[in-house]
Amino acid sequence: MRGEIRLLGPVEVIGPLGPAALQGARQRAVVGALALHPGQVVSQDRLVDVLWDDDPPRTAVKSLHSHVARVRQVLGECGLPGVLLTREPGYVLTIDADMVDAHRFEQTVVTAKQDLSGNTVADRLRAALALWRGDALADTGFAGWGVAEINRLHELRLAAWECLWDAELRRGNHSEAVTDLERLLVKYPTRERLVALYMRALYRCGRHVDALDAYQRLRDRLDDELGVDPGPELNGLYTDILRRSPALGSPQVATNTAAPAQLPARVGYFVGRDAQLEALDEVLADAGDRPVIVISGAAGMGKTALAVQWAHQAASRFPDGQLFLDLRGHDPDTAISTTDALTHLLLGLGVPDDRIPAGLVDKASLYRSLLHDRRILVVLDNCGVTDDILPLVPGSATGLLLITSRNTLAPLVVRHAVQVIGLDALAHNEAVRLLGRVLGAARVEREPVPAAHLVRLCGGMPLALRIATAKLLMRPDRPIRDLVDELASADRLDSLAVPGDSLSVRTVFASAYRSLSEPTARAFRMLGVHPGASFCVHLVAAACGVPAAGAKPRVAELAASHLVNEVGGARYRLHDLIKVFAHQCALVDESGAERAAAGVRIVDWYLALAGVELSSVEVPRFADQNAAFDFLDTERHNMVAVVQFANDNGLHAAAWQLTSALTAFFNARGHWTERIEMCKVGVAAAAELDDPAAEGEALRSLGTAYRLAHRMIEALACYPRALELMRAAGDKSGEAAVYNNIGGAHVQLRRFDEAVNAYQQAIDLQTAAGNTRGMALAQRNLGYTYVCVRRPELSFDLLQPALAHARSLGDTWLEAGTLDSLGEAFRLQGELGPALEHFREALAIARRTGDRRFESESFNNIGITLLDQGDPDAALENLNQALAASQELADLHLESLTRGNIGRARLAVGDLAGAREQLRHALAIRERVPDDYAEALLHSDLADLEDRSGQPDTAARHRLLSARLDNSTTAS
Repeated sequence: MRGEIRLLGPVEVIGPLGPAALQGARQRAVVGALALHPGQVVSQDRLVDVLWDDDPPRTAVKSLHSHVARVRQVLGECGLPGVLLTREPGYVLTIDADMVDAHRFEQTVVTAKQDLSGNTVADRLRAALALWRGDALADTGFAGWGVAEINRLHELRLAAWECLWDAELRRGNHSEAVTDLERLLVKYPTRERLVALYMRALYRCGRHVDALDAYQRLRDRLDDELGVDPGPELNGLYTDILRRSPALGSPQVATNTAAPAQLPARVGYFVGRDAQLEALDEVLADAGDRPVIVISGAAGMGKTALAVQWAHQAASRFPDGQLFLDLRGHDPDTAISTTDALTHLLLGLGVPDDRIPAGLVDKASLYRSLLHDRRILVVLDNCGVTDDILPLVPGSATGLLLITSRNTLAPLVVRHAVQVIGLDALAHNEAVRLLGRVLGAARVEREPVPAAHLVRLCGGMPLALRIATAKLLMRPDRPIRDLVDELASADRLDSLAVPGDSLSVRTVFASAYRSLSEPTARAFRMLGVHPGASFCVHLVAAACGVPAAGAKPRVAELAASHLVNEVGGARYRLHDLIKVFAHQCALVDESGAERAAAGVRIVDWYLALAGVELSSVEVPRFADQNAAFDFLDTERHNMVAVVQFANDNGLHAAAWQLTSALTAFFNARGHWTERIEMCKVGVAAAAELDDPAAEGEALRSLGTAYRLAHRMIEALACYPRALELMRAAGDKSGEAAVYNNIGGAHVQLRRFDEAVNAYQQAIDLQTAAGNTRGMALAQRNLGYTYVCVRRPELSFDLLQPALAHARSLGDTWLEAGTLDSLGEAFRLQGELGPALEHFREALAIARRTGDRRFESESFNNIGITLLDQGDPDAALENLNQALAASQELADLHLESLTRGNIGRARLAVGDLAGAREQLRHALAIRERVPDDYAEALLHSDLADLEDRSGQPDTAARHRLLSARLDNSTTAS
């Protein structure tokens, strides 16, 4: 006599004759409580406790006897007679423990923990985890000691995941581990063992700094939430990663017959959506009135698949039946009317055709009467507008209405309690897992890179992924790469269709597009012209040539239909495939002239946003430059694409102008990599203008971008041609500006003689050209150079006139930079009070104007000066703010310098562990952004640290490295 009792999800008993027809939470709770202790007597008192906790009714024991009698009966009916026996002082299930999935799971985990290096342990753990179908004992309503058992099983499941990935790391599956551990850490961000496994996986994938950052995130979170530090094991791992310890290995890259059961079959190979399934389960767990649930999302995102998947999982909670109806509301031509919908639902409830009332009101009344106090699940798929749904809302809270819709159905909230569950694209790892489930893991593992590329081309959209996998299944010998090439080169939407199937990505998008009002449809087409990834209402207004107020309702309609998604900060984006469709709609439904005009309006809007005077363009108004920079930050990710779009469409002057106009923004807010890419396009655009001065300025800007990214060789390579062009144009100020940038590159390379010569040429040229601002800038830079060579007495005659010119011109950027240099000159002379005064004045300007780079540099200098004054605590407070600003800038060079300063301050307060952490992190960053001089200083500080730690041999090695690196730099 064999069977199975499943506790790892809703409670199920499968006997030789089929599943047991358990009714109600308490019958399932009785089975669950006894199955947790197979072959052992569970007392009546413990059973009463698990059913009613500390508030049992007066008739609790009698009710328990009744539940046990019914469970005995259904166990006998499914082929398990005589297994539930009465034994004083309670009851016992006389079954083998391995009949219970929870017991088998626990035994597997216990065994696995004993030998994680075994060849089959990962496979056994995966098989054990596959036993889970949801939360343990999900439908029992366990109370008392049962809650602790559920928590124990859930903790065991998490331990199994940890053991699994420990075993997988031992097998070398580091990349796969990174992906799945990231998913687990979203739910368990403070689980130290998960973080440790994740750090190991990142390290073995060659992501050394990312592993360090993972530790930092955990440490910050533990400190913020609990006021504690990570444990010694994790601290030791962090130290090993900093040291690249060899111990870590080498890095490498039924019911009554009258009850309806109308649910369609589950979609094949359902994956992911854990958060949404959990949210749906929580609705059932709430003892209060159940809300109407709306699963809302764009076409093709798997709303129906999620609804059907969950409905099957929860079907046992609705023993009076499940109704399902596709309202086809996305297409007005085929949508089912409310009257017809009620007719279908009443027929499903067993009402004979000749007994169904004719009128809408009477049908709705009968529908609500039949649902009253019945535990019925009603699933309404593809709902259109709210008015069509209102008569279909049950009047009783015992059942549940589950709706799927491409629209938000906001008016429904006015009349009913509604919980909206949003659905977007699958996460990357979930989408790859779907490919593996459909195509077979081996096929995906043979082509991991093409598989990942296929997921990106499908945008994680479930419908697109299923169509793509169907095309591959039809040809088992077809490489995944072949389909990737097809999607990348051909019309992607045409390729995402299966012959003979009317459901394609294009058809579902088209049905949503057809439902839009004409002004909104035009806005959608104009978004197909926009080259950026996200947008705001003002951009839509510009693209359509209408005021911002006129664009708001169009964007609201697009958002309500989920053709665009709000991504926060009053910004929106189109899914990648929807963007392709929008572009095609523009090609078909708009003339070439209108598309070109829209492109010009879009580029002009960005030019005006960057500060170019264009009276015909409406842009947001900003209180000050800081606010303007904040807004530009939200558009930053679009800038390279917009400049490239302008150049590709013959708007060469606009492409060059936009690149030039954004110089101040990028100088203040960092992100040099994006700046470099934009400047490259700007150089190409300027070359088309037959304007040597413009081309020279574009090359100079590119060199500056390289210099700020600490890529000095590439920066210096830009300047000779820029000088030639400026001379050819007769632009003395432009030529001087190039020399100014050449001097900056030489300073950072510590070639101070070359820097002084370049700055002197810049001063002479700007003086001859009568350019006061350019002359003052070169003076400031030359003065700073003398500070760098520790000759501050030579700097004042240059810096003080430069400051006066900056103030007379109202140039706050130059004023802040000059104040900062003067502060450094005073600090070198030991005049710490005046130094702090100048640094703080520079900081005030930087914060007022939103210049994050000067802000970080000023905080750094204030911190260093306070350290010189003997106030390391105040120094650390300022240096930590400098670190935050450098990270916001994505400036790794500045971050490394700041961490080095923090390490020095930690050393000053005797925090050797904190100093070691910061100095080693700073040194690790130097692998990405080399700087021999800065690295030499770090090794010098590490040598002092190791001396104080009683490690003279290690100190000697650092001191030797410091001397070698210092000797490799060129200083005047």
